[in-house]
Parts: sequence; C-alpha cells; structure tokens
Amino acid sequence: MIDATRLSFEPFLGWPVFWLVVAVAVLAWAGYVVLRGRAALTRGLALTVLAAALSNPSLVEEEREPLPSVAALILDRSESMQFGDRASAANAAFTALKSKLEADSSLEVRVLESDPHDDGTHLYGALEGLMADVPRDRIAGAIFVTDGQVHDLPTGADKGSAIGPVHGLVVGDPDRGDRRVQIVDAPNFGIVGETANLVVRVDDPDGGEVELSVSLNGGQAERVKVKAGEDTPLPIEIERRGENVIVVEVPPGREELTLANNRTASTLAGVRDRLRVLLVTGKPNQAGRVWRDLLKSDPSVDLVHFTILRPPYKTDYTPTDELALIAFPTEELFEDKLKDFDLIIFDQYERRGVITQSYLANMARYVTDGGALLIAAGEPFAGPGSLARSPLAAVLPASPTGRIRTGEFIPELTEVGKRHAVTAPLDGQKWGGWMRYIEATAQAGDVLMSGPDDKPLFIVDRVDKGRVGMLMSDQIWLWARGHDGGGPFSELIRRTVHWMMKEPELEERRLSLVAEGDTAKMELRTLLDTAPPLQLETPEGRILEPIWREKAPGIFTAEAPIDQLGLYRAEAGGLEAVALNGPANPKEYADLQSSTEIMAPFAKQTGGAVFRLNAAGTDLPDIRRVSARGAAAGSNWLGLRERGAYAVRSSTSQPLLPGILAAGLLVILLILAWRREGQ
Repeated sequence: MIDATRLSFEPFLGWPVFWLVVAVAVLAWAGYVVLRGRAALTRGLALTVLAAALSNPSLVEEEREPLPSVAALILDRSESMQFGDRASAANAAFTALKSKLEADSSLEVRVLESDPHDDGTHLYGALEGLMADVPRDRIAGAIFVTDGQVHDLPTGADKGSAIGPVHGLVVGDPDRGDRRVQIVDAPNFGIVGETANLVVRVDDPDGGEVELSVSLNGGQAERVKVKAGEDTPLPIEIERRGENVIVVEVPPGREELTLANNRTASTLAGVRDRLRVLLVTGKPNQAGRVWRDLLKSDPSVDLVHFTILRPPYKTDYTPTDELALIAFPTEELFEDKLKDFDLIIFDQYERRGVITQSYLANMARYVTDGGALLIAAGEPFAGPGSLARSPLAAVLPASPTGRIRTGEFIPELTEVGKRHAVTAPLDGQKWGGWMRYIEATAQAGDVLMSGPDDKPLFIVDRVDKGRVGMLMSDQIWLWARGHDGGGPFSELIRRTVHWMMKEPELEERRLSLVAEGDTAKMELRTLLDTAPPLQLETPEGRILEPIWREKAPGIFTAEAPIDQLGLYRAEAGGLEAVALNGPANPKEYADLQSSTEIMAPFAKQTGGAVFRLNAAGTDLPDIRRVSARGAAAGSNWLGLRERGAYAVRSSTSQPLLPGILAAGLLVILLILAWRREGQ
C-alpha cells in the first residue's frame, strides 16, 4: 500500500456555475487593472473568495494499491505462418517473450493466438478483443509475433494509439519469392452463349511472360500467355445455365513458397436469355400441334415452326397469288442463321428435296460444334427418304432397320433409364400405350426407354460438343391427349431439352464437390454399377483418396477432412469437379512474402517499432519499461509503458475553506466595497 495526499475540488453548485463565477471575477480584476478603482479591488476579492468557496477545496489523504500495467502478446497462427521456418521461429520467440514478460511482477501479461481458419490475418481485431475490458490508463502496449502479413491494421490518424505502443516481431526469410495468380475482377453472372471478361493477374519475382491454364466446368484447359505483374482480360464463353466454375492455374515458378496460390477459381452464374427453337414438321400430323402447344406454353422459348404442306415435286395448279403459303426459307435457316438456334426438332420429317444434303451436312456440323438436335421419328424414317440416309446420320445414335411395327405397346424405362437424370424421376409411374414403333438399332449413346421386345425407343447421345435425342415413334402425342391414362409427355420433353442445354442438374455422368469448413463432400452420378476410384487434390497438391459409399443406384457419395483454404479438385472416371473452401482469392495467399513494411507505419503511429528476427527467432530486442509519455522503441529495444495505475482502498478528506470562514470573508469584503463606494 502507498499513502498519498492530493488536493480535491468538488464544486457545490457544479462546474458550470463555478466557471461562471470565475469568469465574473476575472472581469472584476480586469476592471481594477484598467480603472485602478478601489471598489473594483474589493469586488474582485469578494468574487475570488466566492469562487474559492464554491469550488469546495479539500485535502484528500488516500491509501492506494498499485495496479499492474497490462501488456498483450499475440502470436500469428494464420496459414501463411506454416511456410518455411516461420512457425518454429515464431514459437521460439513467443515462448521467450512470454517468460520475460511474466517475470515482471508489475506487468500483467495477456496472451492470444490468432484463429488459423480466418480469411486473412486479423491481429489488431484480436488485440482489441483481448483488451476490451482493460482501462486505457492501464495498457502498457502490445507485441505481435508474425510474418508481417497483417490484414486488419487500422489506417486512421489516431487509431490504435490508445492501445499502443504496438510492436511487431517479424519472422521468415524476406528473400524467398513466390509465384501466384489471382482473379482481379469477375462478373457475377452472364448470358449463356455469350462471352464474359475475366481479369487475372500473375505476380512472379522473375517477371516476364507466364503461361496460364484456363478451364471451364472441369473441361479441357486452354493455354494463354500473360505478362507478369499486369492485369489481363480473359474472354470466357458461358456454356450453360446455373453455376459455371472457371479455374485458372499457373505452373510452378523458379521460387515457390507454396503451390496453393498457383490456382484460383471464380463462379459465374449463367442466365439463359431465351431458348431459340426451330421445329420442322415434315407433314401435318396429330403430334404437330402438341409439339407447338408445349413449346409455346413456355414464355422463355422463342419458337420458329415450319410445317411442310407441299413438297417441291408435288403438282399444284393453284395460282401463286392465291396461295396462303410462304416459300420454305431453307438458305436462311440452315445456312445463315443455323447457329442462332439452341435446339432443332425434326417431327416426322422425310427428305423430299426441301432441305438439301448440303444443308443437312451443315446441321451435322452444327451438332458437333455444340448444337442440340431432337428427332421424333415417324414412318418416313424407316424408308428411303430417312434422315438416317443423309449426312446427318453421322451424328445420329440409332439407325432404322426398315421395319414399322404397329399394335399397342407400353413404353418402359431401361435399367440405364432408371439411373439417367432425364428419366430417373419418371420411374414407377403408370403410362398409357402407343400404337406405332419405328424399329431401330442403337449404335451409340444411352437407351433410356424401350419399346416392343425391348427394342430402343428413346436414345440420347453426346456428339463432340453437341447433344442428340431420338424418339423412335410418332405416338408421344397420345400421352399429351390423355389416351389410356396418358403419360409424362411435357415432363419428359422438358427434361430432355434441359439435358440438351447442358443443365448441370440433369447430367447423367456428373461429379460434384462441395468444400465447407473442415469437410469436403463429393457426389458421383453414373450409369455404371460401380464407382471409379476417387482422387481429391488439395490446394497444396496433396492427393487424398476417399472411399465411395453407394447412396442409391448410380449415386455414390464420399467425404474427406480438409484443413486448408483454397481450391480443391476431385477426379473420378474422367470426370472432374472443383470447389473453393473459403473465398476465391484467400487473403492468406494473396501475398506470402515476409515483410516489415506493412506493420511499420502503424507501429510508428502508436509509438512502437518493427523488428526482424533471425531464422531461429532467438535475436529478440531488449524489453524496457518506459514512462507514459517517453519514447517506446529504439534500434535494439522495445518499450512497454509504466502507466502507474492504482486502486484507492481508503481515503479521508479535510476541507480547506470551511463554509463559515468563507461566508465571513465574503461579508467583510462586501462591507468594505460598500464603504469605499459610499465615500
């Protein structure tokens, strides 16, 4: 305990009244000085006595208990500290500092380690939380043990000074370089089929040109050369609706602290503006209106529908000006604007000279380049005018046998159809019968529905970049009309069209990956009975091999523990999926260089300093206790302030100007002032 005496003022009428009286007294003294009036002297004295009496001066004797100053010691545990010898050097410095500080009995030491799972190094936020309950007049300062990459330092002129001085002890080799790639700017969404600009940047200590690898949705990567240190726009064609994952990779450089920042990704939402459909009906038939009604009922579909009423070879003597028909615009549709359509449907079409062989060859190229073709086969498909006897046959998954089978049969899902994303939800439903089947042999693709004698009825196939569907019957309209209980006409066609438009949720062979927190979850949809081996690549390039578990026929799931932020990649059976754990460009990997430059301005602002430690973390600066207002850092020492805080355990107070004495003096002075003025 310490005995101390101090002078105390506690105005009777509050500080505002006291200062008002002081101001009046000052004016009275000013009048005396200027006018040299004797009455002014007594008035000034009277007001001075009044002010002194109102201030209630007293002599206070206290018994004080000294309180220790509080210092914070914070260790950086972020992911960037795991490279090289940073963690071991930081641990050594932290342990030594803690021992030195705790040896000072006048100092209360609070220690904290930052959250290793944060997106970035948030040491100042940790410091504020650690000192939240400490009065500012007890804070001695703070010491950060870090690699210098701190992401939450305040920039205000006085920010941090109340908690200061803040010192930094920086570990890590400042000469180690690191190549990294980052996405500077990426749109959130874009129109399917159009191009979006992605802006990337590669930082490399060696500079020069660097080759990037850019892939979309796990597809084949494209190679692009960019200049290091510059923002480079990359055009990306949006290929499907929904989530599109763009992965950008750069090969290892001459110097690498980690490969985790050599790969980054961005997610872009694809939005389909309008679905442009060309429907060509070979001749008037019962299904024509059904197809038209289905497509026109969707406001997002732009439909162009042509029905061929009179082939070129048919003789018709009706005058041209009396015909309510237009010439079939074959050149415009199948030459000039073919690529403008997202989907082409042939309903019972027969080659009769309307669409020439060269146009059909154009259509085959349209499919391989990414277009979609759906054929509803009728009787002509089995004859000499079949599309299977044209250049279009190169992209068709089935060919007719030439036989047309009549008589009622009920379409059924095949084993593949029960697993395929297009038709699996239709399993278990009761369907009505059809009356005609165009017998065919499947040559490629997946047979989803079967007709009489388990012959292929509905076949889908991928052809290069495009997709094809074939329905070997012209009787699907019976479902739409509700014949014999009907069937899922609209749902089947809608799901088929969405599969042709490459909707992710309808992919029959699909690998998905979700990375959240400390777990990576994978799901595989396949048409096979068993799942191929799975490999999961971490941001650092380490390979994990989780085991599949069968969730349902054709659906397998797996999980794996993960402990890093960044991009993960899964591969199974030729399928790839990528997922981000955390943000697309984690702050921890944006710059891994050990640096004193980031902390130096902030430390100087608070009165502290930044020191670089050796590889072992043993060359610590001296620690000194300094006064509340003195310098707190030198070339080889850092200071923690001695605040001199205390707690009062007991006190006694003795008034210096009792009320009776003050009143007597005031009366005497007023009488003197009255007498002087009376003379």
